[in-house]
Amino acid sequence: MAAPADPLPDLLIAIPVVILLCKAGARLVRGAGQPPVVGEIAVGLLLGPSFLGWLWPEAQAWLFPPASLPYLGLLGNLGLLIFMFLVGHELQLGSLRSQTRTAAVVSLVSIALPLGLGTLLALGMYGAFAPEGVERLPFVLFIAVAMSITAFPVMARILSDRGMYRTRVGVLALACAAFDDVAAWCLLAAVVAVSTAGSPMEAVTTALSAVAFCLFMVVAVRPLLARLTDRAGRTSTDSLVLVLLFSGLCLSALATDLIGVHALFGAFLFGAVTPRGSRVIEHQTARLRAFAVPVLLPLFFVTTGLRADVGLLATDPVQWLWAGAVLAVAVLAKWGGGTGAARLSGQSWRDAMSIGTLMNCRGLTELIVLNVGLGLGVIGQDLFTILVLMALITTAVTSPVLNRLRKGMPEEEPPAGGRADGEGAEETAAAGAVGAGAAGGRITS
Repeated sequence: MAAPADPLPDLLIAIPVVILLCKAGARLVRGAGQPPVVGEIAVGLLLGPSFLGWLWPEAQAWLFPPASLPYLGLLGNLGLLIFMFLVGHELQLGSLRSQTRTAAVVSLVSIALPLGLGTLLALGMYGAFAPEGVERLPFVLFIAVAMSITAFPVMARILSDRGMYRTRVGVLALACAAFDDVAAWCLLAAVVAVSTAGSPMEAVTTALSAVAFCLFMVVAVRPLLARLTDRAGRTSTDSLVLVLLFSGLCLSALATDLIGVHALFGAFLFGAVTPRGSRVIEHQTARLRAFAVPVLLPLFFVTTGLRADVGLLATDPVQWLWAGAVLAVAVLAKWGGGTGAARLSGQSWRDAMSIGTLMNCRGLTELIVLNVGLGLGVIGQDLFTILVLMALITTAVTSPVLNRLRKGMPEEEPPAGGRADGEGAEETAAAGAVGAGAAGGRITS
């Protein structure tokens, strides 16, 4: 029996190709005023069966031989875990008090309306798109949650590029997205628990276990990390802190995976309880970011692109009609909900529409959610492709629509103390934040 082929040579070809092409795609769309994630998602789709596999299947088979795909996926998922740790660490809700009431209202409506309309849409799609054996409840819940996503990091990048990061509208939009992000991850955790549980009692057990783990992280792990950080700051053991952070996010991810609410939640939670404002912590998170975001995360985009196949929709006009319905519901629910709630909260029509436009941006966060659904088997490849296209389109239109809405408008700084809580999530140095992230660090996806 012949020994299996060594995948290392294939990986040594595929990894640099993917990284360089994603970097080129990000630079290309950045020049057109788009956030880098649009170019990275597009590159992932182009390298998959939707384009390269259709145009030149031999080249795709050579670049991504089947034996290398599991390893590419593992590396991409590792980058994703680090990314989720960084998002959790840099998402600070405490300093959003000046916008809490308005942000909570806008966020609640911009989640509730997509959940409601997404539920109605999913009920109509169930017969045509639900994989065999998938029950109605997890399918409907997942589609509803997928409709309610806002990409907090991408929104922050757009606001930073436009110089709106510290303006009144920018602060409010970031506050809304921060609340939305936390709520969306909690909802997704519930969907995963329902999807993986064999009975209602198992789902309840999973939920209670997740709550207990969250309490353990806040009550026990957070103070322990604070003491270790303080000791490391006095002894200058920076490299040990890096090892502890990486090991901690991996173990936390393992714990939530064993509980049944996906490893991503553990990484996010560990980031949320990691102390902020410490020089040694911020330095080491910057080191993690400097490697994971430009090197490992592009592999996640490509594995997403390899799973999406527009060709599955090409021969069936009915599926394209469903794709249009998904896009229409996504935009109407998210943009309409955010705009309407902001207007009722006292914002001008133009400011309200700007906030609604920003809340409609989905970016990488949506891709993460979709890959969770595909991995669980709740959705199939055809619906996965439709939802990926929706994420790409809603992200790509955000900047042009915002440019149109804000044209000729002077941007107002918020009152003292009204700074955005998540300033470190995208462009920490540009916003002048201290303790929200490493100086000069950014999450660009």
